[in-house]
Amino acid sequence: MNGIRGAVCLVSGAAQGIGEAVARGLAARGAVLALLDVNAAALFRLSDELAGQGARSLVLPADVRDGAALEAAVERAEAELGPLAVLVNAAGILRCGTALELDEQDWADTFAVNAGGVFLLSRAVARRMAPRHAGCIVTVGSNAAAVPRMQMSAYAASKAASAQFTKCLGLELAGQGIRCNVVSPGSTDTPMQRALWQAPDAQARVIAGSLDTFRAGIPLGRIATPDDIAEAVIFLCSDSARHITLHDLCVDGGAALGA
Repeated sequence: MNGIRGAVCLVSGAAQGIGEAVARGLAARGAVLALLDVNAAALFRLSDELAGQGARSLVLPADVRDGAALEAAVERAEAELGPLAVLVNAAGILRCGTALELDEQDWADTFAVNAGGVFLLSRAVARRMAPRHAGCIVTVGSNAAAVPRMQMSAYAASKAASAQFTKCLGLELAGQGIRCNVVSPGSTDTPMQRALWQAPDAQARVIAGSLDTFRAGIPLGRIATPDDIAEAVIFLCSDSARHITLHDLCVDGGAALGA
């Protein structure tokens, strides 16, 4: 894909789920990968597998809540791989609970990762992209940023914050030729999603929707795979999307009804 082959791409949250799918998809298209996550063991397994497929990657164990660690990781990536052309913010956590009962630490942790991590990593990368007048940043958000979800107030609010930050960043960097976009998945078959499924028919219930929780179903009648989301992210990273910035691409099978 134009703009991907040979490009140095940093993916946060690369150890599993959507981040891993994005990393695999970029590698398959010839990108050079900087893999960032707190789960170092999973990153090394992924890196070894990608190497067996002929892809070059660098493992960067780091917590997206730690600004100094991220600065060091970005510096190392550029020193060992070359100038970063793409950043994909895919790291995220989910802490559920009603707004009246949600633990303060869960709220703080959710914002520290889902919003703070996007700010810290995007800033570290964009500061290096700006003088080069080139680059692309894609943040993996959520359709929950636009549609309220019961027992997901912290997650939804943090994803709304990260989406709006990414758009503001894109506006500020447009003059330097840097594009910043958001991909907002709906329910996706990832470890995070499966942790919510307590009953054998949980997936079917998500597809059907629930009047009791004011949740629309999924009109396309299926749960997304991580690859479905990764394909949208990779498109926005490519030259095929060279005139797209400040955009939020919702990939949810119609669950948010276009909101």
